[in-house]
Amino acid sequence: MAVEGRTPEPAQPAGFRAFWARYSPLFVPILAVITALIVGAVIIGMTGGDWLAAYIGLWQGAFGSPRALANTVIRSTPYIICGLAVALAFKSGLFNIGAEGQLYAGAMCAVVIGTTLQLPPIFHIPMGIVAGAVGGAAWAAIAGILKARTGAHEVINTIMLNYIALRLTDWLIRSRQPLLLGDPLDTSSSRTPFIAESMRLPNIRLGETTALHAGILMAIILVFVVAWFLNRTTIGFELRTSGTNPNAAKYAGISVPKTIVLAMVLSGSLAGLAGAGEVMGVRYAVSTDFISGVGFDAIAVALLARSNPIGILFSGLLWGALLTGARLMQVRAGISIDVIRIIQALIIMFIAADQIVRWLYRIPQRKPGEEVLISKGWGG
Repeated sequence: MAVEGRTPEPAQPAGFRAFWARYSPLFVPILAVITALIVGAVIIGMTGGDWLAAYIGLWQGAFGSPRALANTVIRSTPYIICGLAVALAFKSGLFNIGAEGQLYAGAMCAVVIGTTLQLPPIFHIPMGIVAGAVGGAAWAAIAGILKARTGAHEVINTIMLNYIALRLTDWLIRSRQPLLLGDPLDTSSSRTPFIAESMRLPNIRLGETTALHAGILMAIILVFVVAWFLNRTTIGFELRTSGTNPNAAKYAGISVPKTIVLAMVLSGSLAGLAGAGEVMGVRYAVSTDFISGVGFDAIAVALLARSNPIGILFSGLLWGALLTGARLMQVRAGISIDVIRIIQALIIMFIAADQIVRWLYRIPQRKPGEEVLISKGWGG
C-alpha cells in the first residue's frame, strides 16, 4: 500500500537481487579499493599534485618491469602468510593482533637453527621452516591458554606479547653475552649472525638479473591448505562453529577452550612461518628493524579479503604492490609517500563500513543475519 505524497522506490528485479546476494562479497572489496583510489586522486589533486602521473608511477613501480614485479611479490609474501594467520583466528571468533610478535618469534627460532646447525639443504630448509612455525605457535599459545583458562581477552594479551617479543628480540641481538644471538662480527650490534647457506631458500629466476625466493610458493601452498583445512576438515568445522556460536558448539560436544588454544596455536604457526620465510629468503638474519608493521597490516589484508584464504592471496599482493610502487609514485608526481598510507586507510575504512560502498553503487544492503563475523568481541 502506497503512502500518500510519497513516491515508492522502484523495485529491483529479482534476478538483480539474486546476483548481488551471491556476488556482493566479491565485488564490495573491489569497489572499496576503486573508491579509495578515487578519493586518493581527489586528495592528490587538492594538494597540487598530478594524480594521473602518481598512479602511473604507482603501477610502473609495482608491475612495470620484471624487477618491479619480483619486488612486489617478495614484499607481498609475508602479508599473505600473516593475513592467513589473522583470518584463521577471525574464523575461530578470535582477534589475533599478535601476528607481529609471533612473526618475530618464528624468525628468531629460524635464526637459531640456521646459525647453530650445519646440515644438507634437504634437511636444513625443512628444519628452519618447522622451527619458524613452532616459534610462532608457542608464542601465540600463551594468549590462547590465558583466554581459555582465565577468560583474559586475546586482544590485550597479544598486544602486550607483541611488545615483549620485539623488546626481547632487541635485547638478544644487542647483548654481547655468550649464548645470545648478537653477531660478534657486527660492531653496531644491530643484527644476528647470518644463517648458513644451506638453509637459504632457492631462487626462482625471472630473467637474467631478476629472481624471486621460493617463499612465494610456500605462501600459495598455505593459501590452499588453510582453505581446505577450514572448509573440508572436522577440526576446521569445530573452529568455525566455536567462533560463530560457542553455546551451540558446547551443546554439540565441542570443547570451546580446546578450540581457542588450537586456533591461536595454528594462527601463530602461520605468522611464525612468515618470519622464517623472511629470514630464509630475503634477509638471512634478524635485525633490530627487521620487518616492522607486517603483523598489524595483515589485519587489513584479512579484512579486505573477508577472511577468505583465496582472497588473501590477492589482497596481500595489492598491499605489497601499494608499498612497492609508492617510491616511484613519489618521484613521478612529486608527492609525499604518505599518500599510500592514506589510500590504505581509506580501503580499510570502506571495507569496515561497507554500507557506504553499497550505498554509492546501489548494492542491496546486507541483512542482519548476513553480517560477517570477525571476532566475538570483548564479551568473549
